[in-house]
Amino acid sequence: MNKLKKLFPKNQSLKKKWTLSTAAIILLSYAVICSVIYIALYSWLIQNEENNAVRTADDLTSFFKSQNNSFSVQEFQGNTGLTKAIVNQNQTVRIFNMDGYELIRINDVNSAAPLDYSYGQFGADIKVSKDVIDDEKVFVVNKPVVIGDFKGILQLIHPLATFKSMMQYILTTMLIAGLGAILLAGCIGYYLANVLIRPLQDLRDSMLSIQKKGFEEPINFAYDTDDEIGDLLKLYKSMMADLQNSFAKQQQFVSDASHELRTPIQAIEGHLALIKRWGKNDPDVLEESLNTSLEEVNRMKKMIEELLDLARKEERDEEALANVKKVLCSVKDELQIIYPDARIQISENGTSKQPHITENALAQIIRNIVENGIRYNNQPPIIDIDVHYLTENVFLTISDNGIGISREHLPYIFDRFYRVDSSRENNGGGTGLGLSITKMLTEKYEVEMDVTSQVQNGTTFTLKFKI
Repeated sequence: MNKLKKLFPKNQSLKKKWTLSTAAIILLSYAVICSVIYIALYSWLIQNEENNAVRTADDLTSFFKSQNNSFSVQEFQGNTGLTKAIVNQNQTVRIFNMDGYELIRINDVNSAAPLDYSYGQFGADIKVSKDVIDDEKVFVVNKPVVIGDFKGILQLIHPLATFKSMMQYILTTMLIAGLGAILLAGCIGYYLANVLIRPLQDLRDSMLSIQKKGFEEPINFAYDTDDEIGDLLKLYKSMMADLQNSFAKQQQFVSDASHELRTPIQAIEGHLALIKRWGKNDPDVLEESLNTSLEEVNRMKKMIEELLDLARKEERDEEALANVKKVLCSVKDELQIIYPDARIQISENGTSKQPHITENALAQIIRNIVENGIRYNNQPPIIDIDVHYLTENVFLTISDNGIGISREHLPYIFDRFYRVDSSRENNGGGTGLGLSITKMLTEKYEVEMDVTSQVQNGTTFTLKFKI
């Protein structure tokens, strides 16, 4: 393990680690495969050499036996060419009598090996042994032989020089092929490392660019392959989009807060200066300034809370369910206390069902819409809330008899601090954030919202909730 850690130090590049590990794995695999093949070839070839030696000895004894009694040792000594066709040039054959005296020799390639006199009893069969003669490994075959009336021992020496040369050639070929394979594997591994790590390098460059230049710098790499690196890059783009969105919200929050809080702070500052100059001795000025300052403080408090709601990114509760009737009654009771002149009417159609949204979010959506309908009204406010429970959806329709919104302003009513005209700015103390929060909540809980309105004829909001 320590050797592996030294081979792959922590400060080494991923490309180098990839190349070295690929080459090491291929080298190890190649070594194991070559070892298995070498051992298998060695066993097969050595067995084949032994079989050749035994086969030659069998052929000779069979030849002698086929001559019956018409072939004598003297004739064999005078004409060994008959058997040279059977014996290979690299084999040496000797025939001994039972006293160990050599009578015949064919191909004097190797010195004689010690005789095994157990073959004096002709019930014994062939015996094969491995020996070293003249500093060379050989197979020695001892076998009983009968030539006419002669009985003796045939000794065949089969050298393994050819076998040794063949195995050296195979080993050299494997080593050369192994070195070539390692070099090829290293080159291919390096090339593949460049190809596969390129997206990661682009990712690093993109991170460094964003670190230096901020989110204004676009993500300038493209990798559309559906693999682990593709998933990583998709996740990175998604995270960067979330970070950019959060950063934009933070910037928007700072901008909105600094812009919208400037007016109430200046108003409070002006009234405090008024009190300091002569309000201490004038109860009317003091009372008016204190009341105005308190109103501005309450307005700032509500505005900050709503800005924080917009800037805060919370996860959607997938298991949330809301009791629509309970929420509607709660919002109605709350608003009736604040706006006693308003008339809020609720009607339900169908069997009650619970949409996928928290009760707090549903209450906030309804409250913002209804409160706008009450504030922006030139007559006693009448709010009609109709609920339709269907099989797969819940439809909620909120209609008012307010001053309405013209068609050109309708697309912008959900923008922060957007007001249709200046006359609405101080109408009812609104912050201009209610519908922005409503839009944010409907998108969060996948609520479809549609708005229709006519000037002086009221506005209707239609909400479609999933069950």
